[in-house]
Amino acid sequence: MNTHAIELTTRDGEQLRFECAADQNLLAAAASVHIVLPAQCGQGNCGTCYANVTDGEFTLGKHNPAALPVDDEAQGGTLLCCTFPRSDLRIDLPFAHDRILIGEIKVRNAEITAIDSVGENTLRLELLLAPDEDGGSVAEFEPGQFMELEVPGQGIKRAYSLANTGNWEGRLEFLIRLQPGGLFSTWLQKQAAVGQTLIVHGPKGAFGLSENGLKPRWFVAGGTGLAPMLSMLRRMAEFQEPHPARLYFGANRSEELFFQAELKALQAELPQLQVVFCVWKPDDNWQGFCGTPVDALAQDLADATVFPDIYLCGPPALLDAAEAAAKATGVPADQILSERFLPA
Repeated sequence: MNTHAIELTTRDGEQLRFECAADQNLLAAAASVHIVLPAQCGQGNCGTCYANVTDGEFTLGKHNPAALPVDDEAQGGTLLCCTFPRSDLRIDLPFAHDRILIGEIKVRNAEITAIDSVGENTLRLELLLAPDEDGGSVAEFEPGQFMELEVPGQGIKRAYSLANTGNWEGRLEFLIRLQPGGLFSTWLQKQAAVGQTLIVHGPKGAFGLSENGLKPRWFVAGGTGLAPMLSMLRRMAEFQEPHPARLYFGANRSEELFFQAELKALQAELPQLQVVFCVWKPDDNWQGFCGTPVDALAQDLADATVFPDIYLCGPPALLDAAEAAAKATGVPADQILSERFLPA
């Protein structure tokens, strides 16, 4: 069978090469030679495996339009899990080489140590990793990455971003939006309890902090899109990074805002952090910003003297609007980093 040569170039200039058959998608071809690229659903639904084809011909298979905006597709944007080569390809990856795993994805057991309601239809789930084959329990991951959580014996597996930072104790923290009728959501509501075991796959994902000098870092989050932002901001606090930082966190109603106390505690550890709570449909008692996080972002960008690096996480509509607002102000595309998620 004829194969095509695939050349990948990461954000930091590293290159990887492998062969891919015409009836094989790029993600699977890379995995077959133990190159595990950031991905999640593997079915064109989430957008995690986004990349940009700079040279060559390919066929883009069936995918969710929300995972790949039409404008991006027109400029060579693609999803590696549903891209089939018709020629040799050169592809730019929007992440650094350290987000690519050479080998196998880690699979470990973890015990539920806490499961608490933190807001309307939102849970905080905390896990403790079991010791690995070497007897260690360290939780190694980069801020912004996610894990896939699997219920043993039930075939239920879902991906969630981590809200904490890497640690020696093996603690993993997640913020989970309960989806009506969702398999994992239903299990969490009706069966999950402290002491039960989950199977953890990962870490995975390319979303994370960009090393771009001391440019300001602005974070825009909707709902549980707050989780990876928390992880990145907590890392900044741990390392005492001096970048000016701003977090826009929004909800439809003030009652839906959660983790306000945790964010205030984070501000004490990271004094340069400004937190802008945004409510789209406020009541008469709301004293914060009235509007969406995108409205607040656009308003502040209009007055910015230095374009910040902008980090976005949430539903596709939020990300598309935020990206459009940032680009309209003149923020370079390579300073806009995002992680979009769709209900599962």
